[in-house]
Amino acid sequence: MADFTPHPIKPAIDLSVLEQLDVRVGTILSVRDVSASTRLVQLTVDFGDHQRSIVAALKQERSDPSEIEGRQALFVLNLPPRDMMGVRSDGMLFDIGYADGVRPVLAVPERAVPNGVRAG
Repeated sequence: MADFTPHPIKPAIDLSVLEQLDVRVGTILSVRDVSASTRLVQLTVDFGDHQRSIVAALKQERSDPSEIEGRQALFVLNLPPRDMMGVRSDGMLFDIGYADGVRPVLAVPERAVPNGVRAG
């Protein structure tokens, strides 16, 4: 980590742009392999009032992707559904590091909170 140089800060945006994102806490109930992919797994995530399928590229980031089962993390929920290798994804795992080429980690609350709680 000593040789990491942070990427320049992006241009300023209006707060209303940020408020358009629906980022919520969910508990990862299960992690299933997407057999047609060398990168993807299917997460089943509990958001309190409903569960969603969210596909994430975790296979190459973790030796055992199932290690995150039972963990709370942040997810972006108001993206259009997307088919990824034949599996529907209804949101995006909000992780830290991928954009900078750092082995990603989950963005997690510091203590347990109710599923479905919004960030921001």
